[in-house]
Amino acid sequence: MFEGTPPQFWTSLSTLRALPAETRVYCGHEYTQSNARFALSVDAGNAALRARAAEIERLRAAGQPTVPSTLAEELGTNPFLRADDPAMAAAVGMAGAEPSAVFAEIRRRKDAF
Repeated sequence: MFEGTPPQFWTSLSTLRALPAETRVYCGHEYTQSNARFALSVDAGNAALRARAAEIERLRAAGQPTVPSTLAEELGTNPFLRADDPAMAAAVGMAGAEPSAVFAEIRRRKDAF
């Protein structure tokens, strides 16, 4: 986060999360592989994430792109979009915390990754 607060970012992400599940998500760079590695470091128990990370590794090894994804995939595997999930909060040692605080902790860990 270069500017803004965790609650502001969480509000923005909540707007994104409200879009239809089939919405295609295009990022500006091919960061999916490194992002998946980070996501596994905070959410290793997520079976959908493990499967997606394996598919990302396969695609990149074959020289294929990993984008776009769908919002449904992101909602199931992106820890930043899951900051309100009790399992995600527990995974970062913040059970019961406000989603914006969980988001901030996930971001802190990403910065240190």
